[in-house]
Amino acid sequence: MAKQVVPEEARRRRRPTRQGTVLSERLIVETALRMLREHGSAGLSARRLGAALGADPSTLYRYFDGMDGLTLAIGEELIGRALEGWEATGDWRRDLRELGLHIHGAYLAHPQAAILTASRVTGRPREIAADETVLGILRTAGFPDPEAVLIYHAFIDQSLAFAALDAGALALAETSRTSDEQQWESTYARLPAEQYPHIAATAGLLAARMTRSAYPVALDMLLASAESRLDALRGH
Repeated sequence: MAKQVVPEEARRRRRPTRQGTVLSERLIVETALRMLREHGSAGLSARRLGAALGADPSTLYRYFDGMDGLTLAIGEELIGRALEGWEATGDWRRDLRELGLHIHGAYLAHPQAAILTASRVTGRPREIAADETVLGILRTAGFPDPEAVLIYHAFIDQSLAFAALDAGALALAETSRTSDEQQWESTYARLPAEQYPHIAATAGLLAARMTRSAYPVALDMLLASAESRLDALRGH
């Protein structure tokens, strides 16, 4: 017999928790985001989450298919936050650039959660809405479907890859992150020009650039390439 799907309202805890709140998927996800921010992924467990919510850990399984289901819900929340405040203008290149920056920013606001979820595919409504939006922008701009899918793939993967990379740096301990950033001045800037002429020639530029995210530059390169492909298709 097929397993019966119970809607959230039917799964919602009837009685308040020990803290006087009524559990919901959103409350659990928001609490999990806070715990990830404060303790990292190693600090997120059903037991600790239940304690933070004032509920028995087993209650969480009425809302999610285990901790992996919660992870997918966290990813869905980050995608949803990326869409908040973004509006299409009809200029496909501008719209994709702003959407990419929104995605990157939403993930970096929760670096520990970004590391945990950037590589996941949730198949949930807000993720689907984001995918539909990107494909819609590209197809409306005139990209044939094979090109639209190719650029969509590069756009989404680039956005999430940089989100994970930059989140990894933000998630480091302050001393480790500072030490990494200082390498450009303490080590690279002092390399002998006779042995490393190209690094020596660009040392000042490297020190100024390498502590910042390359995502905006990479995004502009991707969109410029996409625009060139579109122009070629139109015979320009």
